Amino acid sequence: MSPFVTVIAFSGPRRRLPVAVGACLVSFTAFWLAQRAAHVSMIDLMVYRAEGATVRAGGDLYALRATAAHLPPTYPPFAALLFTALTLPGTVTLRTLATAGNLALLVVFVRLSLKLVGHARAESVWWVAAVAVWCEPVWTTLRYGQVNLLLAALVLWDLSRHPAGRYDRWAGAGLGLAAAVKLTPALFPVFLLAAGVAARLGGGDGGPWLRHARGAATAFAGATLLAAAALPYDSWRYWTDTVFRPDRAGHPESTANQALRGVLARLLQTPYPGAVWVAAAAVVAALGLTVAVTAELRGMRSWAVCACAVTALLISPVSWTHHWVWCVPVVLLLWTRGRRAAATGTALIFCSYVPWWAPHGTGRPELHQTGAQLTLSALYAGAGVLFLGLTPTSFPRSRPRSGARQAVTKE
Repeated sequence: MSPFVTVIAFSGPRRRLPVAVGACLVSFTAFWLAQRAAHVSMIDLMVYRAEGATVRAGGDLYALRATAAHLPPTYPPFAALLFTALTLPGTVTLRTLATAGNLALLVVFVRLSLKLVGHARAESVWWVAAVAVWCEPVWTTLRYGQVNLLLAALVLWDLSRHPAGRYDRWAGAGLGLAAAVKLTPALFPVFLLAAGVAARLGGGDGGPWLRHARGAATAFAGATLLAAAALPYDSWRYWTDTVFRPDRAGHPESTANQALRGVLARLLQTPYPGAVWVAAAAVVAALGLTVAVTAELRGMRSWAVCACAVTALLISPVSWTHHWVWCVPVVLLLWTRGRRAAATGTALIFCSYVPWWAPHGTGRPELHQTGAQLTLSALYAGAGVLFLGLTPTSFPRSRPRSGARQAVTKE
């Protein structure tokens, strides 16, 4: 039985909340000690801090090469503005705060994930978080001091706060801010826009989705313009040059890259899969968005959100293993919808650290992998593709009588 399955199976009403909280704290403490024993570098956090220091000093942001690994900034300028806060504490304090903050964000993310799938009992949050912290994407997020949990929580907060077909003046704020920090979440407003257009074409009211998408676009534009006002040169350089250079983030064929581009680079034994990747990404984007929009219009918000997240990870030029923290809501969704075998298999993939079983590291061995090694190094992306293929099988056999004329807000 997989760890996620065990957690859910034993999260019934007989388990008292204090026991669940205590178990989670024990797990988090063991995790923290394990990270210290592994001498984790939190290298991405140090890059963020260097970006903030460069902004404060008025330096050339995208000329920066930080840490001993000479890593460049890859996020939009708005992120660098936020990173100025990271320069205030000392390095040791910053590492401690980042670890504690990410652990707290994990609890929030799990809470929002359970809310998304309709299983939001308080004790379940703590049991799931106690185990989820050990899965590879979460472990690596904390190891590097990454922002994945923050961005995923922003997305889920926005989409769970504003159910399908409903809207308020703050709808889209979380999505827009997340996309302004890192571009991958920008697919969610596109998904909302597509849902609104599809609803109108079906004779229904697509207004709530369209207004939600407009709110996200407004928040993104506001954050981006704020960064442009504060950092005009860096903003111009990013949006006219840097954004079109995804290779700045690292070698595309790296085992850690679990996007389609990484899989194809390893399969074709070239760091530049070119037109093959563009075509594959376009097909997956179209199919993934179709699946997500169809689920949304049928009132299946949890399937729609997870399908959109997986699609974004697959079509992004780079999706490192730590970006796949979305495995948490995916596993919870599959389990709570009775897809126990799929949930167990998915949990095992993301808890087994399987991509790292294949050759990786110096010398770029990923360009010379065998068939078995290629399979191991593609399992995250493979699980994502299988999830997109599985989602339509959960659709009702017939559309609701009202079709797209009104949204069903409960699955």
